[in-house]
Amino acid sequence: METTAFQKIHTKIDQITKATCSLRATGVGNEEMAIVNNRLAQVVKIQGDLVTLQIFSGTEGIPTNAEVVFLGHAPQLKVSEELSGRFFNAYGNPIDGGPEIDGKMVEIGGPSVNPVRRKQPSELIATGIAGIDLNNTLVTGQKIPFFADPDQPYNEVMAMVALRAKADKIILGGMGITNDDYLYFKNIFENAGAIERIISFVNTTEDPPVERLLVPDMALTAAEYFAEKNQNVLVLLTDMTLYADALSIVSNRMDQIPSKDSMPGSLYSDLAKLYEKAVQFPDGGSITIIAVTTLSGGDITHSIPDNTGYITEGQLFLRKDTDIGKVIIDPFRSLSRLKQLVIGKKTREDHPQVMNTAIRLYADAANAKTKIENGFDLTDYDKRTIDFAKEYSEKLLAIDINIEIDAMIDIGWDLFNKYFSVAEIGIKSELIEKYGKRKSD
Repeated sequence: METTAFQKIHTKIDQITKATCSLRATGVGNEEMAIVNNRLAQVVKIQGDLVTLQIFSGTEGIPTNAEVVFLGHAPQLKVSEELSGRFFNAYGNPIDGGPEIDGKMVEIGGPSVNPVRRKQPSELIATGIAGIDLNNTLVTGQKIPFFADPDQPYNEVMAMVALRAKADKIILGGMGITNDDYLYFKNIFENAGAIERIISFVNTTEDPPVERLLVPDMALTAAEYFAEKNQNVLVLLTDMTLYADALSIVSNRMDQIPSKDSMPGSLYSDLAKLYEKAVQFPDGGSITIIAVTTLSGGDITHSIPDNTGYITEGQLFLRKDTDIGKVIIDPFRSLSRLKQLVIGKKTREDHPQVMNTAIRLYADAANAKTKIENGFDLTDYDKRTIDFAKEYSEKLLAIDINIEIDAMIDIGWDLFNKYFSVAEIGIKSELIEKYGKRKSD
């Protein structure tokens, strides 16, 4: 971002904190970019003619007579088809050694789509992961978080979703990811030959934390460009907890009074502004958002997951299954509030019944395990549910499953036939006739 001739240069800073500086200026817009002592900054507060700038790389070493130049625009991204297959930093500059993008410059962080231009989501997004497609089916235009403990392989899951998802474009927004994770994403996309569908905006742990605040808006601005061209775009954001931590850093350094869990009082609206960019357009384009929110010690009541749950349409929950030693998508704590719009309609008619029956039997297995822990004897049915649950976790809930939805439903029938009688399955007889013919029949 370069200054141009005739821009007014300010040389008197009134106040400097750890992350911000304040000066008197007029004709400045909110969120406008500026250069302070050759460092990028952004307007975060205007009171009368007192303008507060957040300096992304920190204020250390900035004198009170530093040169300040306002650039006259909010953060911008060049959008064009050339974005495809590229990696960018939080400012939209290439970090993959490739050429600069040639395209139309647009400001990031604009308003979400007018409700008049929205349509109720109704198209299925298949990921190949049965814990999602079978039990918590995703719908284009949906917004849903992945809740995970920090030690779980959520970035690997995001990479899997990126490679398998049936979408025209996948846009990854990485906030505070390690260099190893950045290289992991880069290598896995290149090796899979899928790089042309994927666009990445990355802030690593080596970059200033405050820069993370730009990443989701960069990713969503790119998503809007392609969705307006009638493409189905899947936006993957990781990790929204680190995004919220960056919000907290800025608000605390500006001496704002923190709210619950030291988060800013604006946390709900800050998150909603991003998640509400999810949209299904009547003409066919869509933006679907899946965002990782890491939990501190599994605490679902912390204000970040708590606020997220109010905004989004369900959640996907990762946990380690000790019976099979793999990470699964927890069927009890995961929920897609829009799945009923597509299951049995865009998928096979027996999908809802197979899904519900499998989870009911899995719940019976959980009750049987509680019996064991409390020293009670198990019935024959209890033992069969435990065997079923283990195989169900192994063949359907584990995140390394990659099959089509019809195959998932067929595996469900195979497991029912293996362990249970028709009466125990409790599915409509016409569906059993059509799809669940028992091997012994």
